[in-house]
Amino acid sequence: MAGSGGADGGEGAEEAGAADPAESADGTAGWPLVPGDTALTIKVPEADALVQEAFPAHVTVLFPFLPEERLDDGTTERKLAELVRAHDAFDLTFSEFACYPGVLYLDPWPHDPVTALAKDLTRCWPDVVPYWGIFGEGGLAPHLTLAKGEGPDTWRTAYDALAARLAPALPLHTRVRHVDLITWDGTRWCDRAAYPLG
Repeated sequence: MAGSGGADGGEGAEEAGAADPAESADGTAGWPLVPGDTALTIKVPEADALVQEAFPAHVTVLFPFLPEERLDDGTTERKLAELVRAHDAFDLTFSEFACYPGVLYLDPWPHDPVTALAKDLTRCWPDVVPYWGIFGEGGLAPHLTLAKGEGPDTWRTAYDALAARLAPALPLHTRVRHVDLITWDGTRWCDRAAYPLG
């Protein structure tokens, strides 16, 4: 399997799948979610049919983002819209599988447009720490989770077989024209706004 282990597949990465907002559907996967938490994501509908979990295909730009109450005055959302608009629309290609322990994902290429957005966001709001700092200063590399939850004795074999089954669908391409702001309501993630790229 290409890229098995992943760029950030070190100690503690076994929980990487739960790190993505829509992947922790009940908010109980070890992440301290509270109602009003937010995240910025890129939806990838072209990959929806490949995802084996109960969430849509997506690449996380920044999780967590600001608590929802900090967005309600409108000023922060205007600032966010301007920041996103300063980045050009871009293309992502998904042609390789990779793994964190317990997680099978597609590696989006190139990483640069996604990481540039995340870096600008954390420069603008320095109190926002990707993944609460659990995976180090930069968080996790961009990824699109396909499956998670396999145990330490089964994940390699299970995900090699799943990757072989899904491989004929690759490569996938998507044009990224906006970034989605989603909010945790205590039960599920809800769309709040979409911010167009420049």
